[in-house]
Amino acid sequence: MLDNLQTHTHKRYNILTGEWVLVSPHRSKRPWQGQEEESSKEQRPSYDEDCYLCANNTRTNGDKNPDYKDVFVFENDFAAIPNTNNPFTLNDGLLKAESEQGICKVICFSPDHSKSIAKMSVENITKVVETWKNEFKELAAYEKVNYVQIFENKGAVMGCSNPHPHGQIWSQSTLPNEVFKKDNQQNKYYTTHQKSLLKTYLEEELIKDERILYTNDEFVVLTPFWAFWPYETMIIPRNAEKDMSTLNSNSAALFADAISVITKVYDQLFNCSFPYSSGIHQAPTNNQNNDHWHWHMSFYPPLLRSATVKKFMVGYEMFGMPQRDITVEKAAETLRLLIKE
Repeated sequence: MLDNLQTHTHKRYNILTGEWVLVSPHRSKRPWQGQEEESSKEQRPSYDEDCYLCANNTRTNGDKNPDYKDVFVFENDFAAIPNTNNPFTLNDGLLKAESEQGICKVICFSPDHSKSIAKMSVENITKVVETWKNEFKELAAYEKVNYVQIFENKGAVMGCSNPHPHGQIWSQSTLPNEVFKKDNQQNKYYTTHQKSLLKTYLEEELIKDERILYTNDEFVVLTPFWAFWPYETMIIPRNAEKDMSTLNSNSAALFADAISVITKVYDQLFNCSFPYSSGIHQAPTNNQNNDHWHWHMSFYPPLLRSATVKKFMVGYEMFGMPQRDITVEKAAETLRLLIKE
């Protein structure tokens, strides 16, 4: 069956969203005459006086950053979801709208402007993980917050507006679309089987060992069976915890270890600072038990064949469904060989 997956066009089911992805292995051989991105070879300084995220610099709103030494968090000066209480609804026939509120934060991973997560030590990534956990717990405690989204956009090709190593945390009063789908799928499975959907999937993957990239005592890094980005990966905790709040110091370090491994391998893949969007999906913070949830972190990198050729989500993928050329198993094999080097 695995041979068929490598040679025949087929579609794969995403158990977390209930959606399908089209896989066309033969298309990976087609010649490329499309757009190629510039490969950034820029060597950045450790400090940039014009960077609004560097320590001691003044941001556009007039606030001055402290002389921070590791991780620094502040409320986003241009928050997409405002921290205001101005509720309204529109329900006019088929025209519907409602207000959204929450708290948006920026998290600087390091004061070193030249660094990325891939270039940071596991010890320093652990400090980022601990900050994620603490910020999640703090934001979850607000009555108006029912979901907390932690994410990072790395690289100009992913729309990152500042190269300083940083991510964001958006919290809001309702569930965003992707989380709503994952909440529904996990809840349906848990209600029927009384066990975690993602843990069951992980157990099957560990047995097959076809898409596993790296493991430690508490986390597994793999290419998910349904991935649609060329080198998409996921970090899954071995235990079915619903959010990061239960991480102890050892667990945080092991999570940081898994993040370090996959981000370093990404940089080795095409010998460049590999762009991606990463995000952590956790249970809603809506005061329900949410025992069906199993938190996880996903990496969506756009590079397809080299440092300059990216995958575009256009045409059929915008109007039909996601589609990939390189099979997940081929991508896993490539990444796994780099990890073993």
